[in-house]
Parts: sequence; structure tokens; C-alpha cells
Amino acid sequence: MRVLMLSWDFPPQAVGGTAAHVFGLSNALAEAGHEVVVLTIADRRADLAAERVGPVRVFRADPLMPWIPEERPLALTASANHAIVKLADRVETELDGWTPDVVHGHDWRVGWASDTLATLYGVPFVLTMHGTERVRHGDNLPPGEPTDISSIEWWLAFRADRLISPTRFIVDQLVEGFELSPEQVVRIPNGIDPSQWDGHDRPTERGPLIVSWGRVQYEKGFQVLARAMTTLRGRVPDVTCTIAGRGSYLPELQTQIDVEGVSDLIDLPGFLRDDDLRALVHRAGCVVIPSLYEPFGIVALEALAAGAPLIVARTGGLAELIAGTDAGLTFEPGNPDDLAHCVETVLRDPRLAEQLTTSARELIEKKYAWEAIAATTAQVYETAAVGHRG
Repeated sequence: MRVLMLSWDFPPQAVGGTAAHVFGLSNALAEAGHEVVVLTIADRRADLAAERVGPVRVFRADPLMPWIPEERPLALTASANHAIVKLADRVETELDGWTPDVVHGHDWRVGWASDTLATLYGVPFVLTMHGTERVRHGDNLPPGEPTDISSIEWWLAFRADRLISPTRFIVDQLVEGFELSPEQVVRIPNGIDPSQWDGHDRPTERGPLIVSWGRVQYEKGFQVLARAMTTLRGRVPDVTCTIAGRGSYLPELQTQIDVEGVSDLIDLPGFLRDDDLRALVHRAGCVVIPSLYEPFGIVALEALAAGAPLIVARTGGLAELIAGTDAGLTFEPGNPDDLAHCVETVLRDPRLAEQLTTSARELIEKKYAWEAIAATTAQVYETAAVGHRG
């Protein structure tokens, strides 16, 4: 099957989250024999040339022409979707008339382009919604941009032939919040390539280092981890913490760290390359995912694959990922005292830490291999095609 996949985020200009998912899925589909072309955006004009990323063809659009200020994200996104649609002509020209059998978009930011291209080619439109704006705001949408984005998501949910979401939590939100038929929405979890994060059999000495990473936004809850460090200072000798990543909340996070008086314990290195991040996680005494909201939590999967003892907030997809698996500990979202207790427990109990990592390895191997996830996704394409023709 010929798959045209659209995503705003794709390596190397974005890592983790949706970018990691689209990269893993597109490569797994291609390795299974499907022809996959990815349309995404470029950070620099030098990145606009078509390229191969493994077995996948990647075409990148310039989202900055015409220039629109970042303070108007909806207008910028709409303009970028126009540029992405224009990429289809390059695909046909450079790949000798290649056209898709299905269009698969990821989240609302490429929704307009996905819907338009599916219509132009007369093929099914499959949309993966990794989360929703309403859930991000705790079901209390403020007026303005969040309400506008939610309206776009609602419209896309009815335009798509099939919806995919990575957790039962988000599936339920889509069915109930958008008043969709349950048969319209399919749960397919995110996946991971364990070999890229292999650390289970690597003899590394773990110290009292806490590691967390991701896009630095308020809902990621890094401020909760910063506050927990004030408690851990007096409980765990030599404890330190690294929070890696970039994002709009970084200045506020740095201010809170200074106010809490833990700037000597917490390092904010910004973006880390994959190799540097893996080396850091392999040394970690534990990984903490303190999100206030998290539809799935690819960072949690990466920590499980790396063999680091995992502690996650009991929210959304994180809770679903860990519940009943013995692969990690959970704490009340937004509660720094509960988080500090979990961290202290793991760092002081090597036997518990080993049990967590053993369960994590078994969980990854059984449920989150990309080969199985790609096969299930291909089945959704086939079902959408049948419904589209009907």
C-alpha cells in the first residue's frame, strides 16, 4: 500500500512525542513492504531537499513563507498547511507519478492539508489524534486560541474516515466529547524500538540522579519535580536532577528553581542529542515523568526501554501505561510530596529498582514493538479503504 503520512513534527527538527511516533511507524510500515512518503515542515530552507530517512521518503515544506509572526499560531499553521499541500506536486514529479492509496495525518496542525490531499486523490483519510485541546485544558476550554483549535479537531474528527488514538483514555474522550461512533475510533498504542534505548543488559552504575525530559511546557509538570527536590535534598544524600528539553515555560521553570533554592541540584541543559540523552538515562537512578496532562507519554516508553526505574504521574495515558504492570511507580499529579516519597523509595531500594526494570523489559517486548503496531495500523488503512469505497 502507498501511504502518504503528514506530521508537523519529524526528526531531526523535533524529537520525542509525535516526531518519534511518526518516525517509528513510517519506518516500520516501509520495512513491512509498504511505500511510505512523509510530508513535514523544515526549520531551515537548507532542509527543503527531499531525502531518504531509512526506507522512507521525506519531503519538507517551508512554513515561513509568507512570514507570519509566531504570536499568531493558527494563521501560521494554516499558511504552512498550504505549503504542505503544494509538496504533493513535488512528490509526483520526483517520484515518477507516485500517488497514495491512503493519507494519514497526525494531529490538527496538519489536518487541513491531510483532508485536502485525501480529497484530491480520492483516497481514505486516516487521522491519529495524540491528544485533544479540551483534555489539555482539563475540560475547561478558555476562549480564544484553545477554543479555535478544539473546533478544528472536532471538524477533523468528522472529516476522517477513521481515527486512531494511542490510549483508551483519549479514545473515550473522542467518542464522548465529539459524539463519535465507537467503531470510528481505534486504539493503537505508540511503539518504540528497544534497541535504540538498550540499557537493560548494560552494566552501568546508577547513582542518585533523577532524569526527566521533554517539551518544557506548564502541563509537563517539571515545576512539580523542582519543588520535590527541596524535600529530597534532606532525604537522599548527593541527589541531583537533570531536566532536558526546550519550550516556552523554560524561563518560568528556571525562576521557580531559583526561588526554591535548588539551582545547585537541578541542571537544565536544554536540548540533548539522542546519544547524550541515552547515556544520561543509563546513568539515572530513576526517570520521572511529572506531567499534569499526558495523552500517552512516549518519554515513559523510552525510559522503560532504557532500563531506568520509572516514576510517572497518575494521569491520562501515563497511568494507563503503567497500571497493573509492576513496571513503574505512580504518584498523584501535581503533588511534590508524593513524588518525593516515590523517588526516595526507588533510590534507597536497589532490589525494587531491579524489579521495576525487569518488568519494564517484559512490557516493552510484549506490547510496544513497532512491527505489531505497523501491522495493526495497516489493517486500519484497509478498513478505511473499504468504508471509503462504500
